[in-house]
Amino acid sequence: MDSVFVPGALGLIGELDKKLLVVMRDGRTLIGILRSVDQFSNLLLQETIERIHVGKEYGDIHRGIYLVRGENIVLLGEIDDEKEVKSPLREVSVKAILEAQNEEQNLKEEKEKAKYRARLDRGLAPYMPDMGLDDYS
Repeated sequence: MDSVFVPGALGLIGELDKKLLVVMRDGRTLIGILRSVDQFSNLLLQETIERIHVGKEYGDIHRGIYLVRGENIVLLGEIDDEKEVKSPLREVSVKAILEAQNEEQNLKEEKEKAKYRARLDRGLAPYMPDMGLDDYS
């Protein structure tokens, strides 16, 4: 028989004891086994790792038991172990991925500083998202 869609946090009951990927509002990606859920979609994950992606590389930081507040969840999905093994991404050490992440962040900040200077040189306000002026760098 087909499974019945259950809206809200109650629908997560069927995901108990499964390996899940959780994308957080702050951009972090967590992978862990769902052990508990409540009416607010707060999750208790066991054997949790924080996965950091940079380009085609990733690194895993072990976090253990992790409580995720429901309001911070952007995306939630079950992990297919077979497909994870066949992933085109390459695992690197935690140190290497943190260095790559830091380098990526520094490049992004430099790009933003250049945009800021270009706006000032043109006599524009430093940041005007509502007026569409940020598209002209």
